[in-house]
Amino acid sequence: MIQRYSRPAMARIWSDESRLARWLDVELAALDAWAEVGAIPADSAAAVRAGVEVPTPERVAEIERLTDHDTAAFVDAVTEQLGAEGRWVHFGLTSSDVVDTALSLQIQAAGRLIVDGIERALAAVVARAEEHRHTVCIGRSHGVHAEPTTFGWKLAGWAFELDRSRTRVMAALETNRVGQLSGTVGTYAQVEPEVERIACERLGLEPDPLSTQVIARDRHAELLCALALCATSLERFATEVRHLARTEVREVEEPFGKGMKGSSAMPHKRNPKVAERICGLARVLRAAALVGFENVPLWHERDISNSSAERVVIPDAFLALDYMLDRFAWLVEGLVVDPERMRRNLEASHGLVFSHRLLLALVESGVPRDDAYRLVQRHAMQAWEEDTDFRRLAEADPEIATRIELDSVFDLEATVRHVDTVFERVRALTVKEEAVHA
Repeated sequence: MIQRYSRPAMARIWSDESRLARWLDVELAALDAWAEVGAIPADSAAAVRAGVEVPTPERVAEIERLTDHDTAAFVDAVTEQLGAEGRWVHFGLTSSDVVDTALSLQIQAAGRLIVDGIERALAAVVARAEEHRHTVCIGRSHGVHAEPTTFGWKLAGWAFELDRSRTRVMAALETNRVGQLSGTVGTYAQVEPEVERIACERLGLEPDPLSTQVIARDRHAELLCALALCATSLERFATEVRHLARTEVREVEEPFGKGMKGSSAMPHKRNPKVAERICGLARVLRAAALVGFENVPLWHERDISNSSAERVVIPDAFLALDYMLDRFAWLVEGLVVDPERMRRNLEASHGLVFSHRLLLALVESGVPRDDAYRLVQRHAMQAWEEDTDFRRLAEADPEIATRIELDSVFDLEATVRHVDTVFERVRALTVKEEAVHA
């Protein structure tokens, strides 16, 4: 991921320095395990641990120019720091034992940052939802006025979706909390299963029940899908912000600080550029998920067609989503909301938002449903086409006015009377979140 969309903590996890450090963690865990089962001298394992440092990316790259193999170059860069004890480094292992297990460690570290980002975004959405629990606005279907809702109600839906994203991401992280030290083609021919168990335990991982020299990539595909789905939810929310920020709607606006410029040419512009950026990066995440699917069917016990692709898409997916979550939380925390504009927009359709309530009232009064529908529709179309007040047309029609009490039909508060029921569910979500951190 380019630096523009990389935040420092996440970038450090996916740096070359961090990758090599995790590789060394795996090698040392394997050495300790060999020593514990008595296969190599304990003092040799201790001497290696005491005498080795993480090789620099530059040194590994220098050796790789000769070996044309990055893991072999790494092993050489480690062992050149050691004396005779260096012979035990990478003992019984194959490259994928180190690379796949270290990748799992990176995924766990990166995943913690993603979960933190989701929780910050969720907290921001819940806070703004509560703030606007009773801020009535128009609900739209097909982009056209439908019936009233509240802005808080809209945001509450985002909160539940973020909670589902958190659940999916955490489940995918757990699926990927596995390591392998099973050797070539995964048969433990040159390494003991007990070595794998001990090493994985030291690393905070579970041994893969069966690896075939590589950890099966369905695990990584699940992870990339969870990340991509979270990103796509953020895109849905950002798309809503973009629509509501249009000049003709203008119900919300992105934060706009002193000194900011919305356009290089037009000084009046205050564009929803962060929301647009979120939408664009979501496409990158979905593309990464597709690569995850493509990486699942490898040849026989292993090939490395997955390797080049996932070196790009796994770090980029984490980096992009980490950035998106940060920007989304910033957007929600500072979102400018205009309740008066929402009310004016709601009233712009001349009361048509009550057509369903009028239809139901006529049905309850004894009018056949289709007759009631056609009656209401006739007045609704007139109000629409002539910019005429819908209630006034209903009041002037004796087929309607003599049958029902229009004040109860055209009652705005009645349309959102169940908002507190929804927010009881939001409260339960908040309690659940607090319990997670207890």
